[in-house]
Amino acid sequence: MLNKILSTINKYNLIQKGDKIVIGVSGGPDSMCLLDSLYCLKDKLNIEIIVAHINHKIRKEADEETEYVKDYCKNKNIKCYVKKAEVEKLAKEQKLGTEEMGRKIRYDFFKEVAKKENANKIATAHNLNDNVETVMLNLLRGTGISGLKGIEIKRTEDNLEYIRPIRECERKDIEKYCEEQNLNPRIDKTNFENIYNRNKVRNELIPFLKKEFNPNILEGINRLSDLAREEEEYFEEIISKKYEELKIGENLNEIVLELHKFNELNKVIKSKIIIYTINKANGNVQGIGKIHIEDIIKLCENNIGNKYLTPNKNVKVFVKKGKIFFMGKMNLP
Repeated sequence: MLNKILSTINKYNLIQKGDKIVIGVSGGPDSMCLLDSLYCLKDKLNIEIIVAHINHKIRKEADEETEYVKDYCKNKNIKCYVKKAEVEKLAKEQKLGTEEMGRKIRYDFFKEVAKKENANKIATAHNLNDNVETVMLNLLRGTGISGLKGIEIKRTEDNLEYIRPIRECERKDIEKYCEEQNLNPRIDKTNFENIYNRNKVRNELIPFLKKEFNPNILEGINRLSDLAREEEEYFEEIISKKYEELKIGENLNEIVLELHKFNELNKVIKSKIIIYTINKANGNVQGIGKIHIEDIIKLCENNIGNKYLTPNKNVKVFVKKGKIFFMGKMNLP
């Protein structure tokens, strides 16, 4: 298992000597496998690791899981940061889903710990099964090629690199590793309840497809994910060059493109330029769907100067005097 993880690290250049890495640890099999494996490899890789654990205060087992993580770190002399957050209460206050709120709190905390410790990377425990589930969920929503990429094995945001060293490991191998190393990870029983779409895909859809259609469906979907990622990387090179040709101005959270040149482009390229530009202006494209992109294309084609679009609450797009303006959240009135 360690060799497989090390192979993934080397294949994607996830870790370099001297890296200081914050590891998100829940106490479950995936995160404990990630933590223990990086602990075992830390001298070989010449890295420093720090643990960040969130207690979501949702399940009655949460406090016991927190103590389990703290005890492991204490025994291994690993610095451990713990935060307790009433996720359900915060989700209601901010009118977000519990899952979305939990994810926001986790990643905000990881970034907070990274800043405090002057760490340059954040490692999370997404595995091959998680990637397949994400691709399937995106497919069911009617995704494009970008959604078929699944979970990126590494990405950079706010000068931090997010890495997934066990993303090529199957869940069954992770559970075997935990058993062999006597880690005794904590099990979140809600993962077996089909109350979320991801759980339904994990517990019902994939087993059905595996039994009735393809016993190697995990490998097949993961291969599709790799191919989609390669195609998307090729497209990104083209889009980056085209964006520079269209760009008139760019500053913090405001980007201006040339309208006439934009309207001459193929619809596929237009769509990707819009996504690329919104991401640059806002830092992400969360909540941006096909209908929003098509509305922006129509706005540009019709050269409507007295109307603006807000594809999500953080972005404003409008046309004025032969230019397309993309305003990010910091510039919104």
